[in-house]
Amino acid sequence: MTQQATQTARAARRMTSSGLGQAVRRSKTLSKAGLLEWLFARAFSGLVYPQIWEDPVVDMAALGLKADDHVVAIASGSCNILSYLTAAPIRVSAVDLNATHIALGRLKLAALARMERQEDFLRFFGRAKDSANVALYDREIAGHLDAVSRGYWEGRGLNGRRRINLFARGFHRYGLLGRFIGTGHMLARLLGGNPKAMLAARDRAEQRALYDRHLAPVFERRLIRWLVRQPASLYGLGIPPAQYKALSADGEDGILGALKLRLERLACDFDLKDNYFAQQAFGRRYGEGPDAAFPPYLQSEHFAAVKARASDVSYRQSAVTGFLEGEPAESCDAYVLLDAQDWMNDADLTALWSQITRTARPGARVIFRTAADERLLPGRVPAAILDQWHYEEETSRELCRQDRSAIYGGFHLYVLKGQGR
Repeated sequence: MTQQATQTARAARRMTSSGLGQAVRRSKTLSKAGLLEWLFARAFSGLVYPQIWEDPVVDMAALGLKADDHVVAIASGSCNILSYLTAAPIRVSAVDLNATHIALGRLKLAALARMERQEDFLRFFGRAKDSANVALYDREIAGHLDAVSRGYWEGRGLNGRRRINLFARGFHRYGLLGRFIGTGHMLARLLGGNPKAMLAARDRAEQRALYDRHLAPVFERRLIRWLVRQPASLYGLGIPPAQYKALSADGEDGILGALKLRLERLACDFDLKDNYFAQQAFGRRYGEGPDAAFPPYLQSEHFAAVKARASDVSYRQSAVTGFLEGEPAESCDAYVLLDAQDWMNDADLTALWSQITRTARPGARVIFRTAADERLLPGRVPAAILDQWHYEEETSRELCRQDRSAIYGGFHLYVLKGQGR
């Protein structure tokens, strides 16, 4: 790796810190709230999501993707972006403020371009715990990566090892979310629970019994109640101070009740054998065996389509609003905003929706999630903009119930009024 590549990767990481700081900062720097925002931006500047925590099956049901649609989406861990390719031959513009997430997405694209066997792709990004992955990277992938991404993966972490070695050591156990889940397992065992026991359930009735035995009592322990009252303790879930405040007001029991309800839903409302989110939460890995559940892009029946269509995915380190400012009018068909709007103030939301409305083709769809069960936009985005969109309330609530990740309070679908689709 050249010195120039290393310097370019460092510049990208500096851009991450600067962009995230601007995205989350709402308070004076020296205030308590300002300090929490600064800490969150620092925590969020490296690898956060080894796996994205929004259900792509729900996304695709909402978006109704068809051939040649142009989708603008926040990249995060790229599981959703690549899964959308299973629906139709679409074009995806993936954006993210986090340079590490961009590097992860480009690594997946380079792997798809070089790998001919689905088994290799699954071993690399699904199992993600084999020294053969690192050998394959060095032999086939590294030379086809851009300088910034290669600089990241061949750079060294605090342990002195190249970051690409994470794929030999259980990639999904790392990053902010992976370590948060690991800490949750440790605390649960310390307090008499065992999240991994959930995976022994043979049916939904056993799931409920195991949840009541191993997980529900943990929320009654004094240590957990104290930790949940500390906003910084939930940064591993990607919850910034603004989201924490919304969650605290979502229900009678505040944030403790919201977290307990969502963990209960993850543990009890879906068949664990079919829910790869639950497999990650309770087993810290995807399932094993011929019937194991994976995100759509990792499923064997979709490999050929994902590989053929991956060249129509591009990545850019940017905020969504900044990216859209450079796009032509009426050039986009779908927008995937994840939960990013929970971070935004009214001016940010107005700027974003001004650009979405300008660039949207008739019939365009916007999907996003919110930490709390609330509409978020009415009263904050000017009516002159928002009235051009139709909120699909019934569909939104039904799709929220179907979301197997179970961690969000709301799923929202807006459709641009007028001719189209």
